[in-house]
Amino acid sequence: MPKGIYKVPTAVNEPIKSYAAGSAERKELQAMLKELRSKEIDIPMYIGGKEVRSDNKSRLAPPHDHKHTLGHFHKSDKTHVTQAIDAALAAKEKWANLSWEHRASIFLRAAELIAGPYRAKLNAATMLGQSKNAFQAEIDSACEIIDFLRFNVQYMTEIYAEQPISGPGVWNRLEWRPLEGFIYALTPFNFTAIAGNLPTSCAMMGNVVVWKPSNTQVYSANVLMEIFQKAGVPDGVINLIYPSGPDAADVVFNHKDFAGIHFTGSTEVFQNIWQTIGNNIHKYRSYPRIVGETGGKDFIMAHKSAEAKSLSVAISRGAFEYQGQKCSAASRAYIPSNLWEEVKGYVLADLKDMKMGPTEEFTNFINAVIDEKSFDKLAKYIDAAKKDSNVEVIVGGNYDKSKGYFIEPTIIVAKDPKYVTMCEELFGPVLTIFVYDADKYEETLELVDSTSPYALTGAILGQDRYAIELATKKLSNAAGNFYINDKCTGAVVGQQPFGGARGSGTNDKAGAKINLLRWVSPRTIKETFTPPTDYKYPFLQAD
Repeated sequence: MPKGIYKVPTAVNEPIKSYAAGSAERKELQAMLKELRSKEIDIPMYIGGKEVRSDNKSRLAPPHDHKHTLGHFHKSDKTHVTQAIDAALAAKEKWANLSWEHRASIFLRAAELIAGPYRAKLNAATMLGQSKNAFQAEIDSACEIIDFLRFNVQYMTEIYAEQPISGPGVWNRLEWRPLEGFIYALTPFNFTAIAGNLPTSCAMMGNVVVWKPSNTQVYSANVLMEIFQKAGVPDGVINLIYPSGPDAADVVFNHKDFAGIHFTGSTEVFQNIWQTIGNNIHKYRSYPRIVGETGGKDFIMAHKSAEAKSLSVAISRGAFEYQGQKCSAASRAYIPSNLWEEVKGYVLADLKDMKMGPTEEFTNFINAVIDEKSFDKLAKYIDAAKKDSNVEVIVGGNYDKSKGYFIEPTIIVAKDPKYVTMCEELFGPVLTIFVYDADKYEETLELVDSTSPYALTGAILGQDRYAIELATKKLSNAAGNFYINDKCTGAVVGQQPFGGARGSGTNDKAGAKINLLRWVSPRTIKETFTPPTDYKYPFLQAD
């Protein structure tokens, strides 16, 4: 046990590198991209610290160059899921009993490895495997995962330091125990940082984890696992497997030691998981923790007092960075009639200037969507909009999957504020705009609040402070992350803890103590130094 009350290094946000032409980081990243493209790798599962392979392999390719093979990964079946759970439970006691400062050291080291020797490799893997440009990779697979690791260590110590008061002759203590059993981390394709944070935030608090990443994020997940092992995460603490969703669910959610799920993905999948857990609740040793960040239909709302230029940038960046494949990306916008023509001009100029192509060419702002399934879904919505007389496709609308899954940034202007693309989550570079009567601001706020079942992110732009305050109050339940005079993306760990309510999840705020509190079970310990020796209370004395 610790022989001191240790203070961890103060967490600070990792500076974002620019990757400007001629910079050292740009040259290093370009060299790493070339190196990774030059070879095909064989990606195993990692169970109990051992590399495990199967007879069933799946091919990995860049979304922007799907004929190029990056490698193959070994798919898991139910036996591998069971093995991963067994390995996690076997590691549990020793890991849970490890002094907290040593757990902290492991994840602080992981942060430093990513900040230094692994930065280019993790960014390059994200660029190739998930079709992110250099800047989008840098803010995700470098800075955000570094921030998650550093700040979570700090939050962990703050939680441990939260202790009850003690009366005379008594010492009251809170012991922040890991959960009893294993955690299942189910992670998405779109953010390498989220894929890394979901298992590590649980493990940091003394839990053991079975981790299933998205099949379209396996390439960078493999690099993350390499980093975790190098940082000193013990065998069995984090187990990385690649089963189908149904196979994993059938084993995980029927296991008596299932203690919780840390999830980012679709609302439908999360609701099905919740239902399954509820149906199996009698099987578990304890009530599982269910933590999830799910879908979004994120909005930009503009008041007639908004500045047209800043509004246009919020649209261009908020809707089209990373091809609109951010949980937080703007998918619907409400623009007042007095500003529409000016804003439209600025946005169209931005989109005309944006280049689209592979991530290896650093001048490309737009890259490919993640896979053919996503491509086909988006193309279907675009084709329907082209044929509908109630909407107008004012820019974009073209797509091509001959070499990569490329969808042009597309803007649809809808006459009906309840048009399908104003309501349904698309998860791609398609923005639908409703131009409202500038004098019907309050009615439009009601429309924003009621259109979608989601409540992840949203933004209000305007200069009229009364209008801003009204939107802030009226839309208080419409977004877990609400932005004033900014785009609705770009949450920073430690600054804007991220999450959403309603159909967007449990709002357990990644990037804050709130999330870590879900992975511990507090125990109260009361110690009395001079216990009573007589049952009689003073009131029992005779007069």
